[in-house]
Amino acid sequence: MDLHDDTALQPIGLVCRRTGLKPDLIRAWERRYKAVEPQRTGGKHRLYSEEDVERLRLLGALTDAGHSISRIAPLEDDQLRALVGELELDSETKPAPADGAGSDADEHLRHCMEAIEALDRVRLEYELERAAVDLNRFHLLEKLLVPLMQRIGDRWLRGELRPIHEHMATATVRSFVGNLHNAYRAPGSAPHLIVTTPTGQLHELGALVAACAAAAEGWNVTYLGPDLPAEEIVAAARQRRARAILLSIVYPPDDAHVSSEIRRLARHLDAGIPIFVGGRAAAGYIAALEEAGALLTEDLGDLRRELAELRQGP
Repeated sequence: MDLHDDTALQPIGLVCRRTGLKPDLIRAWERRYKAVEPQRTGGKHRLYSEEDVERLRLLGALTDAGHSISRIAPLEDDQLRALVGELELDSETKPAPADGAGSDADEHLRHCMEAIEALDRVRLEYELERAAVDLNRFHLLEKLLVPLMQRIGDRWLRGELRPIHEHMATATVRSFVGNLHNAYRAPGSAPHLIVTTPTGQLHELGALVAACAAAAEGWNVTYLGPDLPAEEIVAAARQRRARAILLSIVYPPDDAHVSSEIRRLARHLDAGIPIFVGGRAAAGYIAALEEAGALLTEDLGDLRRELAELRQGP
C-alpha cells in the first residue's frame, strides 16, 4: 500500500467504526503514547493507513484483555500479534500485564483521593480522564471507580472527609460516569435493561457504574436515576420491553421499606423478567431477594456473567 496515496487512507470516523474505539481514545493514545502516527490533510484532519487500523485493532483487543496501553504501545506490530495469539490460544489465561493494570489502577486511585482531599475538582477530572486512557474499560470500572466510591464513602463516614469533599467528589464522579455511559451505543436489536435504585436509595453512583458495565457488554441500557417506586420501574420495563431489571442498594443494609419495595416489584413485574440486585448493602436484603426470586450480584464480574447467561438463554 502506498501510504502517500490519499485514496488508501481513512478518516477517523471510519477507523472508529472498524476498530470499535472512540475517537477521543484514539487521539489520546496518539498524543500520549505515539500508538499510531496518522497523516494529515491540508485541513489538518487525520488520515489512517490500513496498517494503522490493524495496529489499533490489536491495541484495542489487548487493552480489553487487561494489558495496560502504556506497556504495549511501544511494541512492534509483530509483538502485538504474538500477544493476541497467546490470548486466542488460551482465552481463560489472563495476560501477564494484567497484574500491572491493577497497580496502574491503584496509582490512579491514589491520585484521585489526593485531588479529593485538596478539594480540587479540576485535578480530579483530569485524573479520571487520564485513567480512562490508561485503563481498559473493565479495569476502569472495577479497579478504579468502584474502590474510589467505596473509599469516599468510608472516609466520609469515619469523619476523615468533610461533607464538602464528599459532595464535590460525588458530583465530579457522577458527571464522569454519566459521560462514560453515554459513550456506549448498543444496536437497536440489543436487549433492554432497566437500571435504577428503589425508593429511599439516594446513592446513584453504583447504579451508574453498573449501567456502564452493562452497556459495555452490548446491552441497551435505560438508566432511570435513583429513588424510584416499584410501580414506576414496572412501567418503564413494560414501555421499553426490558429483558431484565437491575437495582443498586448501597446503604443502609436493613431498611424494611426497601425489602417491601423489592417484593412489590417482583409481584407486579411481568413474568419472565429477572431482577438483579447489587451494591454494598444488597446482601443485607437476602431474605427479600429470595422471596422475590431476585438474583444477588456480588460484583461487576458477577453481573457480566449473569447478563451473558441471560442473553444466551432462550
